[in-house]
Amino acid sequence: MTLTALDPDPLHLASKGRLPRWASPAIALACAVLLLLVFAITPADGRADYLVTLAVVFLVVQFAISYAVEGGRKARDRLAAAAAVTGLFLALLPLVAILGFTIVKGMKRFDVTFLTHSMRNVADSDPGGGAYHAIIGTLEQVGIASLFSVPLGLLVSIYLVEYGGGRRFARLVSTFVDVMTGLPSIIAGLFVLSFWGLVLHQGFSGFAGSLALTVIMLPVVVRTTEEMLRLVPPALREAAFALGVRKWRTVLSVVLPTALAGITTGVMLAVARVVGETAPVLLTVFGTSSINTNPFSGPQESLPLFVFSEAGLPNNTAVDRAWSGALTLIILVLLLTTAARLLTRRSAPRGR
Repeated sequence: MTLTALDPDPLHLASKGRLPRWASPAIALACAVLLLLVFAITPADGRADYLVTLAVVFLVVQFAISYAVEGGRKARDRLAAAAAVTGLFLALLPLVAILGFTIVKGMKRFDVTFLTHSMRNVADSDPGGGAYHAIIGTLEQVGIASLFSVPLGLLVSIYLVEYGGGRRFARLVSTFVDVMTGLPSIIAGLFVLSFWGLVLHQGFSGFAGSLALTVIMLPVVVRTTEEMLRLVPPALREAAFALGVRKWRTVLSVVLPTALAGITTGVMLAVARVVGETAPVLLTVFGTSSINTNPFSGPQESLPLFVFSEAGLPNNTAVDRAWSGALTLIILVLLLTTAARLLTRRSAPRGR
């Protein structure tokens, strides 16, 4: 009776066969070849249309064959697994295509000259010039923004987790952080431009761009750090309290070291979030073709602004520089992400 309750026809399942391991790749290859023929003799066109149609046809054909050979239960299981893998492939395909296309295009001008020279006295159509001034500007602007947002975000998250509780002010701060998280980046640039430039009568500078990046970076640091602090087991806090340790010392000596790996990763993600912003720096930094190592005086360049300005010029040499700048920006983000992974691994406890 148990078998009957689980499946109305257990003998039917026993009589079914099983597809070999090479069945799924063979079905995918057959569908790809057949669909190529269909696209060749019909008006259907487009790589994206072909890939999406191939995914749907593959899922339908594999389900039909599996249902005929293995039965309905195994067919549904294969359909779910194939749909998950196909969705993963379709999601990764644009990312891989963007990275590959950027690498191929960016390597045309990605050399020592590009990394050590600026655009001063270089015409738009000249083959020389580089993004050295933009790299310096990006590092300084993001560094100053990190100096502002990381300590402040850490203090806000500590208050929300350790001291806020169910207080009305803590709920208000949490709501305000959520609103800031979804704030468009151009709004941050407009706010700094209005306050820093129009109210305080300060000019364009890298520091103004850092203020705009701080507005974007701060809620990311607060939210990620808050989640990491909430993951710390309450038993660690209770053990420290039982020993007579004050709360501020518990947070400083127990909670923060325990969550350090996650906090570091969250900070690196926040840095990677703002390093590619264009709209805020366009409104506050203004941009320049010369090297300006002083972020507090005069316009300054950044990598996103360099890519934006070079890509809008009507010649191939400028466009090549834009692609190389985009590749440099990707490498910078990759280095930050790798640094976060290494710091997390080093901070993780090691077993003996």
